[in-house]
Amino acid sequence: MKQSNSDYIFGIRAVIEAIDAGKSIDKVLLRKDLGGDLARELFAKIKEYGILTQRVPLEKLNRITMKNHQGVIALISPVTYHHLDNLLPSLFEEGKNPFLLVLDGITDTRNFGAIGRTADCAGADGIVIPERNSVSVTPDAVKTSAGGLFYVPVCRERDIVTAVRMLKDSGVKVVAASEKAASNYSSLDFTVPVAIVMGSEDVGISDEVLRLCDELAAIPMSGNIGSLNVSVAAGIMAYEVVRQRLKADSDLAISQE
Repeated sequence: MKQSNSDYIFGIRAVIEAIDAGKSIDKVLLRKDLGGDLARELFAKIKEYGILTQRVPLEKLNRITMKNHQGVIALISPVTYHHLDNLLPSLFEEGKNPFLLVLDGITDTRNFGAIGRTADCAGADGIVIPERNSVSVTPDAVKTSAGGLFYVPVCRERDIVTAVRMLKDSGVKVVAASEKAASNYSSLDFTVPVAIVMGSEDVGISDEVLRLCDELAAIPMSGNIGSLNVSVAAGIMAYEVVRQRLKADSDLAISQE
């Protein structure tokens, strides 16, 4: 995808100033052999703020812009990322019953956008993605989500395993959507605080994350194809949460009459 001028900032000093100004930066592309005093100042800023970087050949930078980028282009995120250790306590403080989606290594932008759209429609409180080997919130993802990614907080965490442990330690039940599961997804209890883990398009949920999950849930398959598209599977899981919680609210209302 060709970047529009509003999607990036180029030049070493300009990127340093953007970081200092608090711009939400998705990642910084750096020419492979970039060096010098000003570049070292930029590297220090990147390290201080924990910004994702990628070393790339000059040709990739030139495909984005032929202007004097000095070997540095910062890609601007359409949203401000959240941090799980801030979001989760705030959900409990607001009296919410947290419902989150954890995306373990999903790389397809359209799948991510579709999940973001579903997450907003289903009233999810957040989406958790890893910092590396994962999609991020790009203009294409936002477009595919029909703007849903503007409304659902996205937490980009350095380590997805640590994020899952944090969820568990906070009293959130972590459920993996996996074809390896023995339990039908509709038989599990989603009325409690819950995070549903969806795996990558090719290898699914990583073994380390899978071992941490409290329960595994399978969506029944009756045809010849053994798995669903991850965005479709996420929709099925999300609306089971909605169904169970609406029923629980209805049952409570009836019991109080």
